Amino acid sequence: MDNNLNSIVINNSDTIVKDWLEQVSKNRKNDYTSTISEELFESTNRQFVNVIFSSLEKQGISTELDDFSERLINLGWPLSYLTDGLQAFRRVTINFILSQSEQVDSEYLSEVLDMVDNWVDPIINQLVNEYSGSWEHIVSLQQVALQELSAPLIPVMENITVMPLIGTIDTERAKLIMENLLEGVIKHNAEVVLIDITGVPVVDTMVAHHIIQAAEAVRLIGSTCILVGIRPEIAQTIVNLGIDLGKFPTKSSLKKGFKTALELTNRRIVKSENSDEGIEKLLDSLDRE
Repeated sequence: MDNNLNSIVINNSDTIVKDWLEQVSKNRKNDYTSTISEELFESTNRQFVNVIFSSLEKQGISTELDDFSERLINLGWPLSYLTDGLQAFRRVTINFILSQSEQVDSEYLSEVLDMVDNWVDPIINQLVNEYSGSWEHIVSLQQVALQELSAPLIPVMENITVMPLIGTIDTERAKLIMENLLEGVIKHNAEVVLIDITGVPVVDTMVAHHIIQAAEAVRLIGSTCILVGIRPEIAQTIVNLGIDLGKFPTKSSLKKGFKTALELTNRRIVKSENSDEGIEKLLDSLDRE
């Protein structure tokens, strides 16, 4: 913005700020900020307009703008609050500049529009970049956390591990399950792996195919896979689809699968007055999980 227009805006900042605050408050009734407290909304608006004028005075992106956008990101405010606010500021500023001129021709109007755009657009671009970078970082962290939690292999006893599966299994997740399963079997020196599908809502041909592949891969490295948590409706679906799960043991519950795992590792439950109650509690807790 040239020096003349720049001076008009800065010298009349109080009036422009007042008009802008009225515009933003008017739009608040029906937008996402309606649930934010009045005190927080007003203080945030004041900070916002201050960093806008700071950018104008410095004729470029200010560090205050970076700090302000980072604060809003951490508070969870949407990017649209900033972009809408800047668009409102653009309109208020243009209207004010034009109101100060006795005669407005097309050339002057074009100059005002270009100058305001050249001032506001870099601020919008900077804010969008800040938010985009933050969102990408957050999504990346969430994806890593989800991958770590989506297919854990849990050692429950020497040579016996459990992989509880929860939610829908797609091709990408099936690949992750396979990788975690093979790495975990080797890491924990597992002879038996119990894959618990109690939390898998739907078992179709694709899901069954992925599970069979995982079990076959475990067999090839010298371990045994037991599929547990087969509910009646899943058993019926498997039969109707003609899926062959005969290559590895299947059990209806984790408790029954764990007993089989003990037998496969040459162990058995010995009942005694002291140990019987503890073993049953262990098996019951496994069944509930």
